[in-house]
Amino acid sequence: MHFTLMILGIALWAGAHLFKRIAPDARATMGDKGKGIVALLIVASIVLMVIGYRGAPGIFVWFPPSWGVHVNNLLILIAIFMMSPAPRKGRLLNTWRHPMLTGFGLWAVAHLLVNGDLASIVLFGGLFFWALIEMIAINRAEPRWQPDAPGTWAKDGMFAVASVILLAVIGYIHAWLGYWPFG
Repeated sequence: MHFTLMILGIALWAGAHLFKRIAPDARATMGDKGKGIVALLIVASIVLMVIGYRGAPGIFVWFPPSWGVHVNNLLILIAIFMMSPAPRKGRLLNTWRHPMLTGFGLWAVAHLLVNGDLASIVLFGGLFFWALIEMIAINRAEPRWQPDAPGTWAKDGMFAVASVILLAVIGYIHAWLGYWPFG
């Protein structure tokens, strides 16, 4: 039951995000109301994934290495930076086509590194594959892409500091939920 909820959540997440690429005419006819519907579907998908993940039995497939926690935290920090406005406003990632989706995939891999249970493999593995599929769909729909004008190194520095602060906040929230993320 819990795995079914998780899989439905992942499918709903992927479908809501890919809707614009799979059925662009249908999405365009929805106009601005479509944004609200897609947002509701994404929220519903997150609720399904959380309920499914939290209730799934602890079936361990493998046991994560102790050093994985430190690598995880570094990867999460990089992922947060990649998902920040830095790629658009900074200089470092300006030429990357999919920094946010790459960061999201990195976030998923980081979670797989420290969670060897079946529920984590289904959840984070599924979200990782969604990010890959989304990148492929975007590349096919929009094969010609040009980066924006590069921003400044100062903006990169600002977003790097903000990423460290956000990592601390996310770590605090994880601890509050009962998952100590800092080894």
